[in-house]
Amino acid sequence: MPSITVQPEFLLERVLSLEIVRVTERAAVSSARLRGHGKDKASDQAAVDAMRRELNKLPIDGTVVIGEGEIDEAPMLFIGEKVGTKNGPKVDIAVDPLEGTTLCAKNMPGAIATIAMAEAGTLLHAPDCYMQKIAIGPGYPKGTIDLDAPADENIMRLAKAKGVKPSEITAILLDRPRHADIIAAVRKTGAAVSLISDGDVAGVIHCAEPKTGIDIYLGVGGAPEGVLAAAALRCIGGQMQTRLIIDTEQLRERTRQMGIKDPRRKYEIEDMVRGDCLFAATGVTSGAMLSGVKFGKDVIETETVVMRSVTGTVRRVMAEHRQFEKFHLD
Repeated sequence: MPSITVQPEFLLERVLSLEIVRVTERAAVSSARLRGHGKDKASDQAAVDAMRRELNKLPIDGTVVIGEGEIDEAPMLFIGEKVGTKNGPKVDIAVDPLEGTTLCAKNMPGAIATIAMAEAGTLLHAPDCYMQKIAIGPGYPKGTIDLDAPADENIMRLAKAKGVKPSEITAILLDRPRHADIIAAVRKTGAAVSLISDGDVAGVIHCAEPKTGIDIYLGVGGAPEGVLAAAALRCIGGQMQTRLIIDTEQLRERTRQMGIKDPRRKYEIEDMVRGDCLFAATGVTSGAMLSGVKFGKDVIETETVVMRSVTGTVRRVMAEHRQFEKFHLD
């Protein structure tokens, strides 16, 4: 029988559309076992270990470009780490094995395990630093928002584009002291503010999901989370602008090493995720976006959302993992 040659495009589609769901499922289940135990680091490490094991089973030649930190800070899934069997297409990988470690440790809503994959060389190689962000969902004219405009002006622009009063707009921000002025400016327009303690990947995605009632994301969060969120919006639509906050000489040197020539550059979604990509997230604790892991006597239940940019497809995978599979999820 003649051998069958699998084209890279087919491999990319198969890996991105099906296999990475297992990656986030395993990470979510492993960390969910520690929900409410107050062990931030242990729950994060459990997710990292599980995600790395599953990634190394995939037929890809993957490079982690957004990970758990630098090689001297993170023993696994560090920036630059190679994953996969090496027998497959070259891909960039961005991971946050447990977004919301505190949420998991306290068993609060919204913790997720998340990953994005893209064609090699197409994801922004961002250092582990802070990032200014603004994002809205799909359906608005390009240029509706501007990272360099005041928060109140962006609220007014969005309200006009949506055809509503500012009082009908809701902004979501991380609940941090650094956002006090932005919160005051937003509320001065009459708009509402929804504060989250952690989880700004989900916070950005909420802007593109009508059922959440969230219209705009504002503020400063992590750069890795910004790239992951951009991958999601690349799949489902929306607008996002970001800028890295490079405020130390060490960070300036690191950005130069990563090929970032202009540290003050304003990034659009297409600058952060330039090619075909896929985003997946599995709920660890139940939140507005995903249900958390449910442990039954004989079944473990998970909910995952997986999106692909080239098709605009969004799938929700409700999985039941039978008892015989339970040990493989550890």
